[in-house]
Amino acid sequence: MTTQNPQRPIVGIFWMLVTGMCFILVTALVKTMGPRLPPGEAAFLRYAFGLVFLIPSFGALRSAHLTRRQWGLFSLRGFCHAGGVILWFFAMVRIPIAEVTAMGYLAPIYVTIGAALFLGERLAFRRIVAVGLGLLGAAIILRPGFREVSSGHMAMLLAAVVFAGSYLVAKVMADEVKPSVVVAMLSIFVTIGLAPFAAADWITPNARELMFLAGVAVFATAGHYTMTLAFAAAPVTVTQPVTFLQLIWATLLGVIWFAEPVDIWVVLGGVVILGSVAFITWREAMLKRRVTPDAPETKG
Repeated sequence: MTTQNPQRPIVGIFWMLVTGMCFILVTALVKTMGPRLPPGEAAFLRYAFGLVFLIPSFGALRSAHLTRRQWGLFSLRGFCHAGGVILWFFAMVRIPIAEVTAMGYLAPIYVTIGAALFLGERLAFRRIVAVGLGLLGAAIILRPGFREVSSGHMAMLLAAVVFAGSYLVAKVMADEVKPSVVVAMLSIFVTIGLAPFAAADWITPNARELMFLAGVAVFATAGHYTMTLAFAAAPVTVTQPVTFLQLIWATLLGVIWFAEPVDIWVVLGGVVILGSVAFITWREAMLKRRVTPDAPETKG
């Protein structure tokens, strides 16, 4: 009889805390860097730096023997994800960090809808209610008619939709090829997809901007790695609630570092969205259906 190690949930929570800190550092670096570089160029440089971390995956890529269909799906996902990354970089330097973080949690809501529409997932009544609450949370944050909905807000709303499409394609491909191949192909095709946008509006980056984008690549890669360690150590029902701390950290970072005022409506809307995501994640864990992303991935 195998005895479960009681420390494993604690290990999972620890690694998810580290993941949240890495992703918050990504947003802080992008926000601090500022809007001088066009979002397409900034995103391209970030992913170009990130290609260095793919070197260990080259062996798996060579032995993957992908079909034409798989190449097509990988390219579709990469180019869609590239558009989402551009929108995320655009929004990050134009609206408060807390709003970007809270609205980023909409992606799992859209994944649930997309899974029902395109992958044949059954959308039970309780999940429909959860989706509705998630969309209500977005409305609380934006408050159309009561505040200005800026281009940054619209970019983040669209980014969540695009990323949801990327996650759905990843779900299909994860059942066919190794996870390392899925991750590597995303990075390669996102870099390729961003190249034309970077070239079309290129501004020579200075040393400070290059340093910041290299830091973004390091912390984003570290965050994805520690998130994998968290999921390996503990079930998603244990690690998922820890991701909610990212909204608190983002709010505190905005107040302390960027002098952004605390908007109680953003916090309230974020809590509603997070509650919706938590319920959907819990239901999928109970049903052993892992379609919704386990945590909101940083887009940087």
